[in-house]
Amino acid sequence: MTATENDAAHGSEAAAERGLDARLVVRRPAFDLDLVLTAAPGEVVALLGPNGAGKSTALRALAGLTPLADGHVRVDGRDLTDLPPDRRGVGMVFQDYLLFPHLSALENVAFGLRAQGAGRREARRRAAEWLDRVGLAEHASARPRALSGGQAQRVALARALAVRPGLLLLDEPLSALDAHTRLEVRAALRRHLAGFAGAAVLVTHDPLDALTLADRLVVVERGRLVQEGPPGEVARHPRTPYVARLVGLNLFQGRADGGTVALADGHLKIDAVTALEGDVFLAFEPSAVALYRTRPDGSPRNLWQARVSAVEGRGDRFRIRLDAVPHDRPTGANGDGRATEGGGPHIAADVTAAAVADLGLVEGSPVWASVKATEVRVYPA
Repeated sequence: MTATENDAAHGSEAAAERGLDARLVVRRPAFDLDLVLTAAPGEVVALLGPNGAGKSTALRALAGLTPLADGHVRVDGRDLTDLPPDRRGVGMVFQDYLLFPHLSALENVAFGLRAQGAGRREARRRAAEWLDRVGLAEHASARPRALSGGQAQRVALARALAVRPGLLLLDEPLSALDAHTRLEVRAALRRHLAGFAGAAVLVTHDPLDALTLADRLVVVERGRLVQEGPPGEVARHPRTPYVARLVGLNLFQGRADGGTVALADGHLKIDAVTALEGDVFLAFEPSAVALYRTRPDGSPRNLWQARVSAVEGRGDRFRIRLDAVPHDRPTGANGDGRATEGGGPHIAADVTAAAVADLGLVEGSPVWASVKATEVRVYPA
């Protein structure tokens, strides 16, 4: 190997070591987390999952607040696994800010810089620069109790970023904010994350936060990775019921044969425009589902009897939860008004207020539901 080739190889290895490289194994009596997590420099990875999936446990393990039973945490090639939290050089933003109540906004931001060894004057100068970046220069002398929630969260973000961490952890950073403030702080957070050179891991329950802030989504259920990818890919092709609910899609699994998918539970067959064969997922938007009081003329190919299980208001639209009924268990939706127990798959439909009134949609109502084959998305399981 020539000197040039050797330098190139070392450069490639150094590049590969940049960012976050972790395997997080945490064992508890009723819960095990085993998750491989990576993030490149400048990349924002959002951890998503239902309550109890292990998201916060993973974040605490990265921060050194929860010990690992096995695995490692490396940031930019530096092994942090056995280091205490205060020696990891990791920035963290919490949902409840955790600012020091007795310190001003300026001193809160300067705290981490002082801990890194910066002199008082230098730390205050750099802290003032960061407060200016987050739009709070005029609040430098204010203590946390005098700040609004949005202002406090921006101070917490400035404090985390001021120390130039190789890894930034954000634990539900917008969840404590009201809707208007959340919109404002989300926009500010997006700008600052775009300019952050290190790796960032965001834990959130809010799909909008994940879809607008993250470069990649990592979905965890029961302590294990179940899906990951760019936000658009995950949103278009969910692979678990949780992800489907998160992005607002109807999701089913079945077996495709000649453009027809027989659902795994054996109750329904759904026609779709697809050349795939074998095990597949199929998904469609709730807005693609049409509802009728009686069987529609023309008998669309994907037509099912169903029973309304819930009606939920969502702004100017309504989400109708349906229990589809197998063909051998009629609901009486042809006009006798008697809805029987379905036992089939659950389907969500989005309709207008006028449709709710015109169709008389209340819990227990019998209806007909259909979706066009062209609206059904099919992809490999």
